[in-house]
Amino acid sequence: MAILSVSNVTWIRNGRMILDNVSFDVREGEHWGLVGLNGSGKTSLLQIITGYQWPTRGQVSVLGHPYGRVDIREVRRNIGWVSYALLQRVEQDAGSDAALDVIASGAFSSIGLWEKPAPEQWEQARALARQFGVEHLVDSPFHSLSQGEKQRVLIARALMAKPSLLILDEPCTALDVRAREELLTALNTMAKGPDAPALLYVTHHIEEMIPAITHVLALDAGRVAARGDKKAVLTDDVLSRTFHVPVHTVWQGDRAFLTVLPPDGAEAEERVIPSPSARR
Repeated sequence: MAILSVSNVTWIRNGRMILDNVSFDVREGEHWGLVGLNGSGKTSLLQIITGYQWPTRGQVSVLGHPYGRVDIREVRRNIGWVSYALLQRVEQDAGSDAALDVIASGAFSSIGLWEKPAPEQWEQARALARQFGVEHLVDSPFHSLSQGEKQRVLIARALMAKPSLLILDEPCTALDVRAREELLTALNTMAKGPDAPALLYVTHHIEEMIPAITHVLALDAGRVAARGDKKAVLTDDVLSRTFHVPVHTVWQGDRAFLTVLPPDGAEAEERVIPSPSARR
């Protein structure tokens, strides 16, 4: 059974085609990356997957439950979602809460801790804090954390409900290189665990496709440019067509790193700065 099934999804808004016949399945043991330019339809697809938008045509199901025949609120209990918008909302409405309280609130799907967690839920929250390397920050106010620490707290929060599917919508936004790599390392360890949820990782930065990612869906202007095994999709040809610039991909440590190439016929110019003696 597929964890997530998206079948022939088309979404037309105000006469404009946003998504055009998009299909893919996330099965047990698979972790997917979703790549594409800004405006390619990534966020729109996420909204449809989580039931906040309804497709014009097509079908979505989670754990075998087709949308339209099931209580969408029950389906959402099986989906964890972390995005920059969520981070901003938590900062605004629960920024003064301790990091541990923010993590524990995930058990109730609330912004702010309005219910009293059971002892085993506190234990789970602390275990997740350890897993994501923020145990030393559990008593710190959420707003005092760095961007990378906030993201790790929010991912731990999403895992409190033990979702079957975890959606990460550009989680490395605004992170520096060190914070990005720390977050990606923690995610890779989590994704390889025996009880890990299926992962749907959304980005336009190819180097964020951690080794645990097994498959990739590439979107271009709302259409599927390619889908399938990670190494079959993250190729020079597919990525050049997806991003509309010529690129070269190098693999290191089961991660792809992308370089944009000069346009055909263009020659790289080397700027030579004369020495002081030459200018005299």
